[in-house]
Amino acid sequence: MKRMKTFFSGCILAFLGMAFLNACQQNPYKHGEILYEGFCASCHMSDGTGLIGNIPPLKGSDFLINHKDQVACIIRYGIADTLVVNGSTYSQPMAGIPQLSDIEIANIINYINHAWENDYGFYPPAEVKTSLENCQTKGK
Repeated sequence: MKRMKTFFSGCILAFLGMAFLNACQQNPYKHGEILYEGFCASCHMSDGTGLIGNIPPLKGSDFLINHKDQVACIIRYGIADTLVVNGSTYSQPMAGIPQLSDIEIANIINYINHAWENDYGFYPPAEVKTSLENCQTKGK
């Protein structure tokens, strides 16, 4: 009887492990997506298109490619400067989200980099940390 319970428990654990791995393979940026929906989508929209004339798009954004080292700083500290994204000028300030950890910011960036047909590559958490250290230094 004990052997049967051990076998059954092992089968359940194996099944749950395979289900978890399958879910991760289907959407490896799920945590970033959840964070994006909670913190970013109300302005940048769930589909990454932004608000025409007010909030820049993240979908197909040349800014994300050309200024990837600034994205973590903008998420953490916000921005009041004018940005040019895909040839359009945006001057609406963006509030920062200081409560997000470096890892959470990396997750958001990596979700954005792979959502909506974006193919901007993986941005490692170590690079996020370096970017945040550099923007703190520049601000002092």
